[in-house]
Amino acid sequence: MRISGLILLLFLFAFGDISFLGGSVLAMDSNSQVSQKGTRSFGKNVNPNLIRLSVNKSIIVDLPKTVRDVLVSDPSKADAVMRTSRRAYIIGVEVGQTNIFFFDEKGNQIIALELVVERDFSPLRGLYRRLLPGSSIFVESLNDSLILTGSVKDSVSASKAVQIAARFIDNEEKVINMLTIKGRQQVFLKVVIAEVQRSAAKQLGVEWSSVLGSKDNGPSFGFHSEPPFSVSGQRLFKQGFKNKYVSGNFTLENLIQALERNDLLRTLAEPTLTAISGEDASFLAGGEFPIPVSQDNGKVSIEFKPFGVSLGFTPVVLSEGRISLKIQTEVSEVTGKNAFSIASSFGGDGITIRGLRVRRAKTTVELPSGGSLVIAGLIEEKSKHTMNGIPGIKNVPVIGELFRSRDFQNDETEMLVLVTPYLAKPASRKDFILPTDNLAASSDHDANVLGRLNRIYGTKGPGSSGTYKGNVGFIVQ
Repeated sequence: MRISGLILLLFLFAFGDISFLGGSVLAMDSNSQVSQKGTRSFGKNVNPNLIRLSVNKSIIVDLPKTVRDVLVSDPSKADAVMRTSRRAYIIGVEVGQTNIFFFDEKGNQIIALELVVERDFSPLRGLYRRLLPGSSIFVESLNDSLILTGSVKDSVSASKAVQIAARFIDNEEKVINMLTIKGRQQVFLKVVIAEVQRSAAKQLGVEWSSVLGSKDNGPSFGFHSEPPFSVSGQRLFKQGFKNKYVSGNFTLENLIQALERNDLLRTLAEPTLTAISGEDASFLAGGEFPIPVSQDNGKVSIEFKPFGVSLGFTPVVLSEGRISLKIQTEVSEVTGKNAFSIASSFGGDGITIRGLRVRRAKTTVELPSGGSLVIAGLIEEKSKHTMNGIPGIKNVPVIGELFRSRDFQNDETEMLVLVTPYLAKPASRKDFILPTDNLAASSDHDANVLGRLNRIYGTKGPGSSGTYKGNVGFIVQ
């Protein structure tokens, strides 16, 4: 049976109407109106036909009459090759549109073809099915551009689909992205900035001042020593304990300066912000303070520098449970510690420009929805200790303590920046609680007797079981 089939195939190839194209055998009867894939057949009096053809692909056209001449309006888009007097091969050369006309030996038009040459997107569709599972992407052609429609799981899949299409046509500008994203794409970010600062300062010193001279404004000799307190840069106690001794023309004064100071600073900021995936969002709770800026011709303009609690981030949802975040958060406050002054050229007081104390973090991280990560932390300890005195005398036991000064300062800082992103979705208005809910001013009795600014209020619902002594609810004092 195999040998007989082979002999029959060779017989048909030698004497039958069989053509080879692209490795496949296409047979066609000249009178048939329905052909196999890749072959077109036209009968008599057929109107102009529209043919869509891929680049570098071809199609066989069987004609009802013997062809004498063939006219291709734009040979750069397509080519027509006559296999026989009634069979033509139409080959797509370049993306675009063209016309093909066939004429008989008398010059009469046999058929006119409207040809649209497009790219073959079958390999691209196969890549999408294999590389982006769960996505439904449709590819269409518009002249030499490519249109992507359908839906994908997240924005990352959409970005990958556009990148693959851009490599496919070697031109990213000709890719039109009309994809829709299935998943939720709103990200709610909560940032916690917690900081504790502790500082301790000690100063102990004796300031001596003596004058020896006549009472009638004659020659006099004086001595004066003042503790510099170079660590703190200033006296913690400006007055001190003063003693004065006068004997004839001799006057002796001393000022004992002794003070210990402990400071504690606690900062807790919890900015929250919601944004769409891929979009920037920023938030500032604080203010702005003016800064003079020198201009041309000696003029001075005013610019404003923001300060307070700020948060800026750009979320990108990688998948339903993974979020990439580009975060910039800052806590700043106006302080006089780093201030400087500018003298006035017209007399009078100059301008004092205050400084900023800033804690800032900027990074890019990837987290699951509801997961937390420390993006910045600081543990810092500074200790300064200086001792000044009169050489020789300051080293004498017991008595030397009166002729030396000691300045000590210790600073400790602990800071932590914690971020937690969530995939957000809309909720009903009744599910939210405002800070002003149930807040009311206290009565005159509570304000005058108990010193309360607002009344005590509690939550709705049944009370808790058990016994408890004291006030129940929430109060702000």
